[in-house]
Amino acid sequence: MASTIYDIANKAGVSIATVSRVFNQSDSVSEKTRRKVLAIADEVGYHPQAYAQGLASKKSNTIMAVVPVISNYYFMEVLGGIQDKLSENGYELTIFNISNDRNIFEQVEHVLKRRWAEGYLFISIHLSEKEWSQLTRFNVPITLIDEHFEGFDSVSVDNIQGAYRATKSLLDMGFKNVAMLSALLSSKPIRDRLEGYKKALNEYQIPFDKKWVVAGDTLYRDGFTERGGYEAMRKMLNMETPPEACFCASDIQAVGALKAMEDVGKRIPIIGYDDIELSEYIGLSTIRQPMRDMGFFATQNLIDRMNNANKAISQTIYSPELILRKSIS
Repeated sequence: MASTIYDIANKAGVSIATVSRVFNQSDSVSEKTRRKVLAIADEVGYHPQAYAQGLASKKSNTIMAVVPVISNYYFMEVLGGIQDKLSENGYELTIFNISNDRNIFEQVEHVLKRRWAEGYLFISIHLSEKEWSQLTRFNVPITLIDEHFEGFDSVSVDNIQGAYRATKSLLDMGFKNVAMLSALLSSKPIRDRLEGYKKALNEYQIPFDKKWVVAGDTLYRDGFTERGGYEAMRKMLNMETPPEACFCASDIQAVGALKAMEDVGKRIPIIGYDDIELSEYIGLSTIRQPMRDMGFFATQNLIDRMNNANKAISQTIYSPELILRKSIS
């Protein structure tokens, strides 16, 4: 079996994002690391420009995953599913990291213009319908993950329904003042999860009060971090009347929230979102979204599109599952 960037990353002791940056000739990698990665690539017979040679035959056997950040449990799980499928089909994976400091649409255009791969997986890249529509002119196979546009194949989860189920579960237990531990309000996952949170409150005829939607630091990863969760929970517990329970927009934020409660010596029931592997071990109730399956089946959709450009567009929306553990007791 051909070596992949995962093999090179393991041998070099670096992340797959670093390997990808080396192959993309990024200036953000040290010369020592660059030489080490390239030496290992040569040793295992991995040639990052092989897909460039394949363009002449219009068959590169390379798929590119375009992601906003890779050092995140959600993206690692999705990428794991992608690699599971690619390993069955003889394709290689390369990764392009979108920078939050530059215009996202322009970066996506740049990627597609360069024709670095035969097909593209866009993971949690959120553009307007007009912008997605403009990208159809490139006429290349594209599948969206955690996003939806009628012109492309897509695999996503119903975030509104997931947040609704989490919030409703807490309301069903008799709690009235249920807070939402949020992140950057302009991010699409948060907008959808906030809508689900409001939907549950409305069903119980509880007026929405924005004071119960609390975020910590949102500068890094839009606030989807342990630190963001820690800071938000400290704010909640310092309120004159703290919330009785809390829906956390992600498991990783919930980890920080649990630490804040431990430090303050106060505890309220919480439910997270994602069901990362750590959640089971710390007893975190959560909303499970099938991250690895999403990556696997999105890649299957993309390969099918690469083999048959005229096939009907496939759009899969997973229904999230409520997982109850000790964090609500």
